[in-house]
Amino acid sequence: MPILRTSSATLILFALGIAAWLLATPSNEGRALSFSLLAGGLFGVLLQRSRFCFFCVSRDFIERRDPRGLLGILAALAVGTLGYHAAFGAFLPDPASGRLPPDAHIGPLSWVLALGATLFGLGMAISGSCISAHLYRLGEGALASVLALLGALVGFFLGFLSWNTLYLASIQGAPVIWLPAQLGYGGSLLLQLALLGGLAHLLLRYRKDQEPRQAHDGLRELLFGARWPTWVGGILIGTLALAAYLRVGPLGVTAELGSLARTAANGLGWLPERLEGLDGFSGCATVVKETLLSNNGLFILGLVLAAWASALLAGDCAPRWPGAREALRNVVGGILLGLGGMLALGCTVGTLLSGIMAGAASGWLFAVFCFIGLIAGLRLRRVIG
Repeated sequence: MPILRTSSATLILFALGIAAWLLATPSNEGRALSFSLLAGGLFGVLLQRSRFCFFCVSRDFIERRDPRGLLGILAALAVGTLGYHAAFGAFLPDPASGRLPPDAHIGPLSWVLALGATLFGLGMAISGSCISAHLYRLGEGALASVLALLGALVGFFLGFLSWNTLYLASIQGAPVIWLPAQLGYGGSLLLQLALLGGLAHLLLRYRKDQEPRQAHDGLRELLFGARWPTWVGGILIGTLALAAYLRVGPLGVTAELGSLARTAANGLGWLPERLEGLDGFSGCATVVKETLLSNNGLFILGLVLAAWASALLAGDCAPRWPGAREALRNVVGGILLGLGGMLALGCTVGTLLSGIMAGAASGWLFAVFCFIGLIAGLRLRRVIG
């Protein structure tokens, strides 16, 4: 069996490499598609090996006072914040000019964002993962995640139906606050690092004695033996986030799911003729797909396949059918994930991770209300079982 797993993983990674090579035509579009596939593959490996799941690490702290996972997320945010601010300063020297960095996940502050984040947190707790974790767990054989992702498509559709009402009621006049425009790059950087450092200081109070280090017999055991510390994944993900932004766009995993839902619903005539203002927002905004290939679609494909190869090499791939209760939880939680992600214009990767790195106040607001929704969802889950 180990030989079969290794052979299968090697074949998957080889296929990814060949696909990236074929996509890398001399055009900018081809190179962007190739990079997206490879970046998604790297992201999938980092998620799988470091267990970089926003829900899981938050639950570890809430229920067991284990802060290590949350410290890993803070590490990713700190590295990404440094990189983003340096990049912004290079091509937008005056942040107070009234312009925003192109494609950065900087959204409007409104009660709709708070509602979307809360629903997303609820969905994480009920389904057992955020959207990015459901994607990488497909490679580990978590078949229940398929139901959560299908539910997310339904949630996106419900979000599209309510968008015009919510946009006209709140989002249209909501302020867009980009911290560098208010404080300058230096002030924004210092404020964000101070906030992240303060949170890290609070979490470190709960740190227990370190577990003894395990000896690693060779490179394979080092890479695919025990899970990596989450801070290692966090530092690497923060670095990848900067590279992705400079080459293609910010990290995010909901644009393709939302676009699939929007394209299908639009084709069936279920959506309004116009979704007010939606196409003018940055972040994980959705579009009606006209071509099969897209940067975010290939990013997700690379994520799932590389996470599958990583799980095979680590012996973490164990397909399992969900029971009826678990299946229902995943569908309901997935609907909340999709609805929340649509209203918030992204998820824990796009709006929270990429948003905070970019100095967007919307990223911080999403983080607060997502955590509130997650806590409420954990309590609800104890009640419903």
